[in-house]
Amino acid sequence: MLSTRLSSSITYKCLRNVTKPSLYALHARLYTSKPTPVDLEYDKLVPPNGNETDTPLVILHGLFGMKRNWLSLSKAFLGDLGRPVYTLDLRNHGSSPHAEPMTYSAMAEDILEFCHKHSLQHISLLGHSMGGKVAMAVALNPDLPTNLLSHLIVADMAPSRGPLSPEFRSYVEAMKKIEESQVTTRKEAQQMLAPYEPDAMTRAFLLTNLLPSAHEHHHHPLKFRVPLDIIGKSIADIGDFPYEPGDHEWDGPSLFIKGSRSKYINHRNIVIARQFFPNLQLKTLEAGHWVHAEKPNEFKKLVVDFIQAH
Repeated sequence: MLSTRLSSSITYKCLRNVTKPSLYALHARLYTSKPTPVDLEYDKLVPPNGNETDTPLVILHGLFGMKRNWLSLSKAFLGDLGRPVYTLDLRNHGSSPHAEPMTYSAMAEDILEFCHKHSLQHISLLGHSMGGKVAMAVALNPDLPTNLLSHLIVADMAPSRGPLSPEFRSYVEAMKKIEESQVTTRKEAQQMLAPYEPDAMTRAFLLTNLLPSAHEHHHHPLKFRVPLDIIGKSIADIGDFPYEPGDHEWDGPSLFIKGSRSKYINHRNIVIARQFFPNLQLKTLEAGHWVHAEKPNEFKKLVVDFIQAH
């Protein structure tokens, strides 16, 4: 208590002669701070000309995804575009560090720091699902460098606010049960996950997050690479978005790719998206939410044509 009073007294003495505008600015600096960026893991593909920094395509995965999910498409983009391609593991995913908070503001800071660290400029930023929201948060960030972003490409996501679909909470619950049950084979994990997710493709996708075990035949329990406690606590943040229409806008070329059988982009939230991104183009593929996986060739053509046209 004494140390608290002393601290308050010292702070008051230091500030009592500061003008009101300066005091307000200092208060803002003291009590509002940016999230601390984490050092993201990445894969890099470089074109024959050796260019690593100018006009790269930077790809951000969705919730429970990782950079390796985009390996085939990354190679195809490299061949068609002749530009460097970076695929990133977002925080709490793949091989990147585990860190809180798991908000879009924090994840956007990670991307800005990554681009600065690797001297990237004039990037084309592509994000799917949660990664799409991260990409949008980067584009709308007031500290976005003027020469950083050239194209924004969002796969089946809108800048909307609202709770995630209930299945995402159930995925976390199921994955926690798999760890707690100390299963030792992927077959057992599949069986435990089946009541929570009937689709075999989605189950296989979720189980890519199981850490490889060199000791699987020695009955060592399997673990997930993602921090289920952090993701579980962050479900509300993942359904949120840090900006409201009118706060900021990015008027560069923007491509939104919707899956026809998905509701993540709909007639209500596309109106909101256009307020943030006035030069938005909307394209639709006959697919569900994983448009890039279900229609990879058509998806690639949309992205390549869009980048080359602008």
